[in-house]
Amino acid sequence: MKMLVFKTLFVVLFLHALLASMVTEAASGNKVKRVKPPKPVKPVQELLTCTSRKSKCFKKRIKCPVECPKVKPKNPKDKACFLDCYSPKCEAVCKSRKPNCNGPGAACYDPRFIGGDGIVFYFHGKSGEHFTLLSDSNLQINARFIGHRPQGRSRDYTWIQALGLKFDHHNFTLEATRTEKWDDNVDHLKLSHDGTELFIPEGHSSEWNSPEGDIQVERTSTTNSMTVTIPDLAEISVNVIPVSEEDSNIHNYQIPANDSFAHLEVQFRFFGLSSNVEGILGRTYRPDFENPAKPGVAMPVIGGDDKYKTSSLLATDCALCVFSPDSIKDEHDSLMTEYGMLDCKGGGNGITCKK
Repeated sequence: MKMLVFKTLFVVLFLHALLASMVTEAASGNKVKRVKPPKPVKPVQELLTCTSRKSKCFKKRIKCPVECPKVKPKNPKDKACFLDCYSPKCEAVCKSRKPNCNGPGAACYDPRFIGGDGIVFYFHGKSGEHFTLLSDSNLQINARFIGHRPQGRSRDYTWIQALGLKFDHHNFTLEATRTEKWDDNVDHLKLSHDGTELFIPEGHSSEWNSPEGDIQVERTSTTNSMTVTIPDLAEISVNVIPVSEEDSNIHNYQIPANDSFAHLEVQFRFFGLSSNVEGILGRTYRPDFENPAKPGVAMPVIGGDDKYKTSSLLATDCALCVFSPDSIKDEHDSLMTEYGMLDCKGGGNGITCKK
């Protein structure tokens, strides 16, 4: 009898120990193991080099900032890496690939300019006419204005609809095409080079280069935005937009229902301008220019219709035009302007810029 009790007790203790072991094993198997998160992959920062012999940064290799490691980001909304070869700092910076209407060299709205001196001014012009924005020995930029004059108004509301460029002995035109109803997904840009119409496939970063390599056009979004680069002369960021119903109501444009008034937002950067540069915008880059537009004035208007009017989009016959590609340019007269990288803050008429 005692032997039976002992065996029974032994079996009970063994089963208890076995059950305890199974519970412990199961519990340990259900524990959540902490997995260390993978280290973030550091983006590859592109290395850039200035190839212009006129630049103080010639042949220097400069790394893009980690905030914008690519010159051509896959996402068109991301800022791109830009190397300012004419800055004394010789550094790469981040910037939007679309025009900054509050930055120097901007020409937007009805049209409002920001000069090379950072001062805001307006130039109204006239609908259907052409005016010189910049005229230098080897670069001419004209603009065609479109406009609308509501009944009872004494002047046109105007916008820049097209640009005509002359450099060396080449021509380039860029214009916003007329459309009744605006659609962001439809391209409204028309281009030509030396009289031949250009067709650049739609798509971010799609580009075209001239056979001689003296001008490059690159889309900065799928449609309606691009950058035009003429090495050592200019970089032009362009965006096509309509006059919105909201803007029409705010400014009382009274835009008719059959025209969206597609027009250009533009920002220019110039390199190596001469001290004799002319034009509505060009004169503001002259070292001796005294801008009559006073900061803080609601709409400081600068005249010059008679001085800068041309007979066509590619004409160089304005009263003060100085375009002469066959003339010998004095290299010592080059401004090598740094205005493109002024630090501008504010909006509307309260913009202030500093180097």
